[in-house]
Amino acid sequence: MQFAFSHNVIEKYQANYFLCDSCGFMNVADPFWLEEAYEQPINETDTGLLSRNIFLHKKIIVLVDKFLDSKKCYLDYAGGYGVFTRLMRDAGFNFYHQDLYTKNIFAKSYEYNKEIHNISGITCFECLEHLIDPVLEIKKMLDITSNIFITTDLKPMGIPDQNWHYYGFEHGQHISFFTLKSLNLLANKFDLNFYSEGNFHFLSKKKINIRKFRKYVKNAGRRKNMLSSKALYEKISKRVSLT
Repeated sequence: MQFAFSHNVIEKYQANYFLCDSCGFMNVADPFWLEEAYEQPINETDTGLLSRNIFLHKKIIVLVDKFLDSKKCYLDYAGGYGVFTRLMRDAGFNFYHQDLYTKNIFAKSYEYNKEIHNISGITCFECLEHLIDPVLEIKKMLDITSNIFITTDLKPMGIPDQNWHYYGFEHGQHISFFTLKSLNLLANKFDLNFYSEGNFHFLSKKKINIRKFRKYVKNAGRRKNMLSSKALYEKISKRVSLT
């Protein structure tokens, strides 16, 4: 890792950013301010929280139905207030919630615990950029399942302009930044297949058709045969008991 630049975060602490010239991964060295940054775990500047969850739940309904098993159990990892878990359960999926730092408001009855052994997949949205040690966290997820859906914005191989919104200087919570190459290397480290479309990524032991994956990621919730009607909801609801 080579020094890239320094910048103030939370308007008072100097953060030092380092870049890997080989894979483009960038992270912050010694983010000592994180305890203060997470006094309010979900920052006020995240104005897209609800719309993002609605947008993503439409995609996951289709992707689980096409590539996994809609009758199995799933976990929203670092799930915040529980909005996504609630949306998925309302759509007929057996989803559970986990977040060590944020109060579960919307899915209180569906907290994940280790006694739930049959988790078929994990969703991990807008989380990797918060992690000091992404490798360790992926290991924890793989102890639960080998299917992991991720969203994180990708950076170019070089150093993005400091106006790049994903740095999150104002809240100081974003400390790890991935390129497509670095995510692919992360998947390879655990002998996982890697599929990506935009900021949406899938790490899995399964081999799937990458063209179909990209099509479903792009179009779920938009095309008439991909959730714009109630057809898929009804299909799922018949197979999954609502609780």
